[in-house]
Amino acid sequence: MSSKSKSKKSLVDPTQLKPFGNKDSVLQVIIETPKSSRNKYAFDPDQEIFSLKKVLPAGMAFPYDFGFLPRTMADDGDPIDVLVLMDEPAFPGCLLLARLIGVIEGEQLEGKKRIRNDRLVAIAQANHMYANIKRLEDLPRNFLKELEDFSLTTIASKASSTSYLAARAWPPRAP
Repeated sequence: MSSKSKSKKSLVDPTQLKPFGNKDSVLQVIIETPKSSRNKYAFDPDQEIFSLKKVLPAGMAFPYDFGFLPRTMADDGDPIDVLVLMDEPAFPGCLLLARLIGVIEGEQLEGKKRIRNDRLVAIAQANHMYANIKRLEDLPRNFLKELEDFSLTTIASKASSTSYLAARAWPPRAP
């Protein structure tokens, strides 16, 4: 071993990355939980690692990749959630460039306080299946309903009451 001490350097803290790519219209999403997983992972900033947060009940799995937008803070105290549509699952900690197509607005009741818990919906730049989807309403209605139902179910698992508010396209249509 060398007498010089080498400093150990861990991976970059993904919460400190910029929320936007080189173009302001491109989101940088950090994946926490991959599509088809029952395991819900979350980044633990104190230990600087992704850890298992919970396991979904039998028969439930994440229908799409689920992540967050770095350097943001939602009303629930966590970074803004993002559901990413893409061909194949990513992995925890993977950085995806994605374009925003809409938001599923949700609300949860914790104690007596109502807290917004929205989910951005984005399309991964590197994909084939969703390449022609430009807005939320380009998705089939039943597909959108499944996204809304899943969002409500996952919010409900940590709050005393949840409600679906709306699904809104991005960018909004001109009046």
